[in-house]
Amino acid sequence: MDIKNAQLDVDNWIKEHGVRYFNELTNMAQLTEEVGEVARIIARRYGEQSEKESDKNKDLGEELADVVFVVMCLANQTGVNLQEAFDKKMDLKSKRDHDRHHNNEKLK
Repeated sequence: MDIKNAQLDVDNWIKEHGVRYFNELTNMAQLTEEVGEVARIIARRYGEQSEKESDKNKDLGEELADVVFVVMCLANQTGVNLQEAFDKKMDLKSKRDHDRHHNNEKLK
């Protein structure tokens, strides 16, 4: 599924299962909370912190999907076409960063 259709799926889900979108500030707080859950898993599973027994069954993919869902909610309610924005960003990064990363001694 492409981003455009995923955005439409989120909008349809909100219309069918939710009452309405949370306001933008609430969704921003929700996004921060979801990113925090991703950070917790990464810090404990891949970083130097020990992983608590209660965190070992947490699904990183599910938490990342929560982040994507809230980002799509914010995009929908603010009129952002994420497919266009993402395509534009990838084009920019490809042109701007190609040589930069190939010439970065830290990455060799």
